[in-house]
Amino acid sequence: MLKKIILPLVALFSYPAFASQITIVDKADNAFMMICTALVLFMSVPGIALFYGGLLRAKNVLSMLTQVLVTFSLIAVLWIAYGYSLAFGEGNWFYGNFNNFLLTGIGITDVSESIYELIWVAFQGSFACITCCLIPGAFAERMRFSAVLIFMVLWFTFSYIPMAHMVWGGGILGDEGALDFAGGTVVHINAAIAGIVGAYLIKNRIGYNREPLKPFNLPYVYLGAAILYIGWFGFNAGSSTHADEIAGLAFINTVAATAAAVLAWTLAEWFLRGKPSCLGSASGVIAGLVGVTPAAGLVGVGGAMLIGFICGLAGVWGVSTLKRILKVDDTCDVFGVHGVCGIVGCILTGIFAAESLGGVGYGEGITMATQVGIQLMSVVTCVIWTAVVAYIAYKIADICVGLRVSEEHEREGLDINSHGESAFNS
Repeated sequence: MLKKIILPLVALFSYPAFASQITIVDKADNAFMMICTALVLFMSVPGIALFYGGLLRAKNVLSMLTQVLVTFSLIAVLWIAYGYSLAFGEGNWFYGNFNNFLLTGIGITDVSESIYELIWVAFQGSFACITCCLIPGAFAERMRFSAVLIFMVLWFTFSYIPMAHMVWGGGILGDEGALDFAGGTVVHINAAIAGIVGAYLIKNRIGYNREPLKPFNLPYVYLGAAILYIGWFGFNAGSSTHADEIAGLAFINTVAATAAAVLAWTLAEWFLRGKPSCLGSASGVIAGLVGVTPAAGLVGVGGAMLIGFICGLAGVWGVSTLKRILKVDDTCDVFGVHGVCGIVGCILTGIFAAESLGGVGYGEGITMATQVGIQLMSVVTCVIWTAVVAYIAYKIADICVGLRVSEEHEREGLDINSHGESAFNS
C-alpha cells in the first residue's frame, strides 16, 4: 500500500494504450441499461430538485431548482468532454487518459462487455451528474450562483473523476479490493464531505438557531423522496451492467433496505419526539437508499434489511445530535444523511458481504476483518481527498467571484436577486 502511495509523481502521467473490448452485444442488457440510465437522470431532475427545494424557504426554491438543473447540464457536458476518458480510460491509480476526449475513438458499434459503450458513457455520466447535484443542498440559500458553477467545474475535475477512477476505473482503491457496488464512496461520501466543507466556509444562514427556518413545502419533499426511491432502482440495479441475477439482487435489496430504514427513522422519531413526521419518513427513504448503495449487489436480503434499519437510526442521529455537535448549517442535511449513512453503509458492506451472512463472499484469502479494514481505508481516502479538493475549490471560487451573496440579497431571497423571478406570484 505504501509503495503505491509514494510512487514517483511521473506515474500520474503514464497512460498505457486503451485496452481492447469484448464485442458480444446483448440486446436485453442494452435495453436494461438505457432504462436504468433514464431512471438515474430522473433522480436528479426532478427528484433532488424537488426534495431539496421543498426543504427551503419559498423565497429560495427557484434558486435550488436552477442550481440542480444547471449543475446537471454542466457536468453532463464536462463528462462527455473529458470526464469519461479520465475516469474510465486506462492510466494510473488516480486518473485515466485523454484518449477519448469528446468521446473521440468511441463509435456507435463499439462495445463495453455486452452493451454499446455510448450507453455505458451515459450511465456513468448520470452518476457524475447526480453526485454534483447533491452538494448544493448543504449550502443552500446563501451561495452565489456563479460561485456554485466555478466550484462544480473544479470539484468534478479533481475529486469526482479521480474517486470514480480509483474505485471503478482500475485505480488504487479497486486494486486494494474496496467494495462499492453503486457509489457509497464515489457518490455519497464524496458529495457529503464537499457539501459540509462548503457549509463551514460559507457559514450559517442569517437567523440560524435564532429564528425558525422551516421547509416551505413538505409535499415537494415527499414527492422528491418518492422520485428518488423509484429512480434508485436504476442506480443500484443498473450497476450490475447486465439484466441478470445480480441486478435482481440489487433490486430487491433496494426495496428491503429502504423500507427498513423508513420504519427505523419513523420509530426513532416517534420515540424521541412523541410524533412521527412526514419529513422523517421521507428522510428515512434517503437514508436507506444511501446505506444500501455500496452493498446492493453484494449482500443478501436479510443483510440489506439490517443495513437499512441501522442507517435509518444513524440518519436520525446524524441530522439531530451530530449536527448540533458540529455546529454547522447543513441546510438539507447532506452530510447528516448522505455522509453518515454512506459511511455506515460502506463499513457494513464489508460485514454483510460475507457468504456466511448471505452475501456473495469475499475475494480469495480475504477475511471479514480484512475487508472491513479495506472499507475503512476507502472511506478515509475519500474523506481526505474530497475535503482537500473541496476546500481549495471553494477558495478559488471565493477569490474569483465571492462565495456568499450580500446580506440584503439573502434576506430578500435568492430567487428574485439571483434569477429575477419568484416561485409564487399573486
